[in-house]
Amino acid sequence: MDLGSVTAGGDHRSQRITANSPPTRTNDHVLVPGLYKTQVRLSSSMFRSAGASGDLFTGGHVIIGSTLARTAYEFTGPVVDTASIRLTPVEDGFGDVRAFEESRYRAGTVTRKMAYGLHGDGTLSRRTANNGGWGWVVTGAAPGFASVKSMALISKTRTYDTFLANTRGGALSTIHIPTKSPMKPVVKPVRTRTWQGFEYLLAQKCGNYGTLLLGVDKDSQSAYLYYVGHANGTATVIQSVGKVPGTFNDPVYFRFAPILDPHVGE
Repeated sequence: MDLGSVTAGGDHRSQRITANSPPTRTNDHVLVPGLYKTQVRLSSSMFRSAGASGDLFTGGHVIIGSTLARTAYEFTGPVVDTASIRLTPVEDGFGDVRAFEESRYRAGTVTRKMAYGLHGDGTLSRRTANNGGWGWVVTGAAPGFASVKSMALISKTRTYDTFLANTRGGALSTIHIPTKSPMKPVVKPVRTRTWQGFEYLLAQKCGNYGTLLLGVDKDSQSAYLYYVGHANGTATVIQSVGKVPGTFNDPVYFRFAPILDPHVGE
C-alpha cells in the first residue's frame, strides 16, 4: 500500500506499507514540499496516471477549511514540475465534513466519479461529477451515521459502492450504497467491538476478493495492518497482519492509487 499524508508543514509525503510478517514500512520520503500553504483537513485518495508527457501525474481532492479543492501536480523524471502544481477551489460548504472519499469506476465504456462526505450531523452525502470532474452535483444523502468515526472504500462496481466503517463505540460495519437515486445505504455489522481506536481507515484490493486494511490511531501515533476477506457480515474473515513500525503523527492520511483502482471487497 502506498500511504500518503499531508504533514503539518503542508508537504505531500509517501511511504510504502507492505504486508510482510511483521509489516514493513519503506520508501518514506517527502514528494512535494510545501504543497499546501493552508492546512488540509481531509483528502481523498490521490490518483496517479501517466501525464501528457508520459511522466507521473497525481490528482485528487482535498478539503481546506470549508472548501473542496482539486489538487494536482506532475513529475518530470524524479522531481516535481513546479509549474504543474494546481490547487483549484471547486465548491464551498464542506466545513462540517469529517470524512471524505472519492470513488472512480471505469469498466469498458462505463465510467463514473462519485464523492462521499460524512457530515457532523451524521448525514452521509453523495456527489456525482460532471464537467469532467470539475463540478459536482448532489445525488443523494442519508441520515443516521453520527457514530461513524472513519470509513474506507472497499468495493466499487457499476451499480454500487461499499465502505467499511468503524464507530466511536467500537463497531465495524459495511455501508453498501447503490448508485441509483434515491440514495438508500444498507448497513451490515461485521464486528461489534474493539475498532474504535482508528481515526483513519485506508483500503486497497488484496487477492481476488479481499482487502488490505490499514488503521491509523492518531492518539497512539501508530498503525495496524489487517487482511479482510470478502465482506459477509459477521462471518467476514479478519486477520491481523501486525503493527506497522514507525510513528504516524501527520494530520491527514490518504492512499496513493492507480487511476484504474479496483476494489472487490464486497
